[in-house]
Amino acid sequence: MTFTWRTLRGVAVVAAGLLGFAAPAAAQSYPSQQPVRIIVPFSAGSATDILARIVAEKLTEKWKHNVVVENRPGLPGTTAVAKSAPDGYTLMLTSNGHTIAGVVNKSLTFDPVKDFAAVTPVASVPVVMIVPPDSPAKSVKEFIALAKANPGKLNFASPGPASATFIAAAMFKDAAQIDLLHVPYKGAPEAVTSVVRGDTQLYFTPINVGVELVQAGKVRDLAVATATRNPTMKDLPTIGEDALPGFKYDSWFGLLAPAGTPRHIVTKVHGDVAEIIMTDDIKAKFAAQGVEALSMTPEAFDKTIADDTAKLASIFKDGIK
Repeated sequence: MTFTWRTLRGVAVVAAGLLGFAAPAAAQSYPSQQPVRIIVPFSAGSATDILARIVAEKLTEKWKHNVVVENRPGLPGTTAVAKSAPDGYTLMLTSNGHTIAGVVNKSLTFDPVKDFAAVTPVASVPVVMIVPPDSPAKSVKEFIALAKANPGKLNFASPGPASATFIAAAMFKDAAQIDLLHVPYKGAPEAVTSVVRGDTQLYFTPINVGVELVQAGKVRDLAVATATRNPTMKDLPTIGEDALPGFKYDSWFGLLAPAGTPRHIVTKVHGDVAEIIMTDDIKAKFAAQGVEALSMTPEAFDKTIADDTAKLASIFKDGIK
């Protein structure tokens, strides 16, 4: 057979057409192999874990394919995802604490930005500043004054330095220019308990947990960390109103995949999760957790992660204290 330019061009057109069908076909076949794992680099019972389980349950229903949550607290969990095959069968639901991984550990074996592909944010969880019920501080101003009168003698709890609640406390400490000792715990339940017992003097907790603790008389709430008051605790001022004008802290929780994960898979997971979190069922579950649904494109989420990483690296340039 003699090949002419016209013949070769025809072959190229056919090949291009086949490639055009390849991505949609591949997207339709995902997931079709092993279960999809959502790694949570925090302990069971944390806000991140609860969100992951809500999303996993709905994805299992939608895909008719098993989606499981695996808790692997700390850097080992994040590292495992970074090193996983970029095939869509390993995802990670994490908090914006991910953006300070490089500050927490200078010898990381992964890059928090380059080694991950942003899929979609899922939610933002407003946090409230709480202290033990017998704390002498009854406002943010009074807490700041107390801390300045006792430099290095007061402490704050967190589920670890790569958590959203740690970032809130560290940013507050930086803005107020006070010297507080950081006490990391295994997880959020342990951190909350430390404040209830009076072992620590400050914690930033998800607002739904804060409401329950305050109503039970186990802690005192001082302010919300968001830019505006929260309707759940509408009589509680913001930190900016009370003591630090302009202060605000907005957390995010979202899905990431290993870098190199095929774009059609990233697009599919993004689209399905974005659809799920807007259903009445999920809205009700999120509301019960004091959670606000949050969605943006993978490209916009990639930029948010990169921007937050650079900003927080600047704030924590002298390290975690």
